[in-house]
This record gives sequence, structure tokens and C-alpha cells, in this order.
Amino acid sequence: MTTEKELGEALKRGDSTIEVEFDLAHKVAKIKTTGNAMWALCITAIGVAVVSGVVAISTAGTATVPSAFIATPAIATASGVLGMSTAISAIGIAMAGGGVVALNKLRGYRLEKVSDEKVILHKK
Repeated sequence: MTTEKELGEALKRGDSTIEVEFDLAHKVAKIKTTGNAMWALCITAIGVAVVSGVVAISTAGTATVPSAFIATPAIATASGVLGMSTAISAIGIAMAGGGVVALNKLRGYRLEKVSDEKVILHKK
């Protein structure tokens, strides 16, 4: 998987093993390593952003945020914890995966780092 859309759909299906590559692998690792207290704050903000529909999945399968929404409290909170590009990806994953439940599923996978550009997620 190289796009938020592909990853969100795989999480929605409940795939037992998911290979994630390139920039998305770095973002997944960041999401997975966020502490529980910060994750609770982040997931709430991401949920608001998803419900607001401030992220669109482009035809390339990547998440984009219209510039008018960059300063919204939901995106600002999530980006303060994860960084802007990872927060936008997390919102895109959630939108493609059926909501924030997809991100909680992602956090339930075991992460195996294969290389700097590739991780494999294993369902626990």
C-alpha cells in the first residue's frame, strides 16, 4: 500500500497482513508510536475533521486538505501531535476506512519495520 485510500480500505476489510511503503510507512509508524494520552486527544480531533469532511481523497488515492481548512481547530490539534502531513494522512485513512475506527484498528496491528521505506502490519 502506498496511499491512504488503499490502507483505509485494507483496515476496513480487516486484512491480516498489510505492507505499507514509502512516505506512508513513515506516517503509519508515527501514528503507531503516539502515546495513548496524546492519541486520545488526536483521535477526537481527527473524528471532528472526518465528520466535517475537510479532507478529500484525490484520484491518486492520497489525502489533501483545502487550504481554507488548514487552520481549523481539529486539524491544528491533530497536526500539533502528529505533524501536519501525518495528521492529513490519518484523516484520509479514517475517511477511506469508514471513520476513526480504522485508525484504532491500525493501532491494534503489530508493526514490523522491514526497511526505512517499508513496514508490515500484522493483525494481532
